[in-house]
Amino acid sequence: MVVYRFLATPRWLGYAALTLAAATVMVLLGLWQLDRYDQRAEINARIDAGTSATPVPLTDVVGAPRAGAGTVGPEPAEHSEWTRVTVTGTYDPAHEILVRGRTVEGAVGFEVLTPLVLRDGTAVLVDRGWVRPASSGALTAPDVPAAPSGTVTVAGRLRPSESRGGRPQEVAGHAEIRRITPAAIAPTVPYALFDAYVSSDEPAAGFTAVPAEKQNALQNAGYVLQWWLFAAMTLYGFGYLARREAIGPRPENLLDEELDEEEEPVHNAPL
Repeated sequence: MVVYRFLATPRWLGYAALTLAAATVMVLLGLWQLDRYDQRAEINARIDAGTSATPVPLTDVVGAPRAGAGTVGPEPAEHSEWTRVTVTGTYDPAHEILVRGRTVEGAVGFEVLTPLVLRDGTAVLVDRGWVRPASSGALTAPDVPAAPSGTVTVAGRLRPSESRGGRPQEVAGHAEIRRITPAAIAPTVPYALFDAYVSSDEPAAGFTAVPAEKQNALQNAGYVLQWWLFAAMTLYGFGYLARREAIGPRPENLLDEELDEEEEPVHNAPL
């Protein structure tokens, strides 16, 4: 009969505690990756839905600013990102900004950000699309198609403010930024801004559409399986070692030991 009384010894209790602790940590890491998978899958679902959904008015999705020039409105809800919206106003090319260091199809260039002033005097930043840098180098302004004049209606995807953005800086006769942060841009324009921006669905000629970057949810799903497999292997390993300890040495090993004990060294007889 196999006896497991040795599991109550301090040494094996320590092994068991360490095994359970390690397996618990691995299970929790798997749950964390599962949560990340759900979040990324939800974002991807919103991106897919936004490609064909009927656009809704911008003010139905995010609150308009009301405090006056140089301020921003309320932050949009997290689930509103990638919602297709429509907004009508007049472009203000005098306060157009180039967003540097943006990559589209493997090439680094600029996204063109132009304020669209609404009838009530507030404005929303519109990402009109991506352009390549000037062939003469970074110190030369790229070729940016002029914004249309008069009243226009823009349809596009709602994007939230990016973090750690700074004020626009003058470079080669045009304003540049690294990140699109309306709160940092608002003090440089004569109107209040929405705390979000609109990425145009249909860029004009001369622009390249900025694609929606989907999240790699499958990577997180793989991590879930990996951590939970490690947890199962850890528990199996403890059970395997405990079983080996309970069974003891294998019979063939015992037979080898007995034969080794019975064998005596052979000495040459003296002449």
